[in-house]
Amino acid sequence: MAPGRLHARGRRVDYWPGFVDALSTLLLAIMFLLSVFVLAQFLLSQEISGKDTVLNRLNNQLNELTELLALEKSGKQDLEDQLKSLSSSLNISRNEQSRLQALLERGSGAATAAEERATELSGTLDEERKISRRALGQVQLLNQQLSALRKQIATLEDALDASEVKDRESATKIAALGRRLNLALAQRVQELNRFRSDFFGRLREILGNREDIRVVGDRFVFQSEVLFGSGDANLNEAGLEEMTKLAKALIELGREIPGEIDWVLRVDGHTDDVQLSGRGRFRDNWELSSGRATSVVKYLISQGVPARRLVAAGFGEFQPLDPTDTQEARDRNRRIELKLTEK
Repeated sequence: MAPGRLHARGRRVDYWPGFVDALSTLLLAIMFLLSVFVLAQFLLSQEISGKDTVLNRLNNQLNELTELLALEKSGKQDLEDQLKSLSSSLNISRNEQSRLQALLERGSGAATAAEERATELSGTLDEERKISRRALGQVQLLNQQLSALRKQIATLEDALDASEVKDRESATKIAALGRRLNLALAQRVQELNRFRSDFFGRLREILGNREDIRVVGDRFVFQSEVLFGSGDANLNEAGLEEMTKLAKALIELGREIPGEIDWVLRVDGHTDDVQLSGRGRFRDNWELSSGRATSVVKYLISQGVPARRLVAAGFGEFQPLDPTDTQEARDRNRRIELKLTEK
């Protein structure tokens, strides 16, 4: 019984490896069966050596193997289904591989573009580095120029400080000179005032105490009627006489005044506010007042008074002594004023 079963089971074992070869997907089962077969051979060798217990155990294992084979038959359909599923997965994997290959090719193109862009950026970077080096050179040059400028500024500040010191010294000297000059001017003014007082005193002595010849402030005033006829600029007989006395007094005074006092006698002509008709020699009061002052000056020059010591000015009716609208005011405003002053 045992050999027959062994033969039958051996044929089944031979059939099973062929069946497994046809179904490549049952590789695991084949390996498992081979392992069992090897184990069975081992057990048989043990059995030959007379170990019954091993033979019984082998029989038990064979029974288990038979059961396993039945289980494998029942799972054949599952394995075929798994094979179809694996085939489908294989197709999906191949499609994915194709897609990945395409992506790889596109990635290769993108890598090429990236390399070109990198090359372009590298060139730009090199250019920027050159520009940076030039800029650094310019900055260094500017720093050098700035340093030189600071030195010049320091030199100028030193010069300015020295100049300010000199200015302060000069200002002190100028202030001292100013005080001395003001003092000298004040002394000259006082001296000229003294000569003016002497001059006016002599004129009073020469001309006498007349109401139409008077002193007003620092001026000696002649009423126009004393010297001129109405609307005329030529000295009348009385005017010539008075101006002759005036010339004599001026010549005597000129000998006494020190040469450093640059004095002049200013002759100012004034009129009233009555307008001229315009049919005579003078068109208006400006010309009349100027003409009268000029006549006095020219006569004094003819009597020996130096011309550089005389000034003629006409004021018309615009510097009245009395601005009221009366005949008495007009009479006062028609006048010749003499003022001894400095140039």
